[in-house]
Amino acid sequence: MVAGVRPEDLDISITRDMVTIKGTRQEERETTKENYHHQELYWGSFSRTIMLPAEIDTEEAGAIEKHGLLILTLPKIDKEKKTKLRVK
Repeated sequence: MVAGVRPEDLDISITRDMVTIKGTRQEERETTKENYHHQELYWGSFSRTIMLPAEIDTEEAGAIEKHGLLILTLPKIDKEKKTKLRVK
């Protein structure tokens, strides 16, 4: 979940075995601490690094933000795929 974060405030870095998501959540309104009892979301910078269970194809990866939910598409590398090379 990345509620309150604009897509342009997200930085997603991927390698073949790791994903790092960094961002900044800006509070849009001015309130004093006396106006609320409990705050659910925190504001400011955040970072998460996730080790992946399998290698991914970084060229085919994609990211979509929809209604505060970040969806990453990380296709696995097909290690069984074979390619024939032509000798020139």
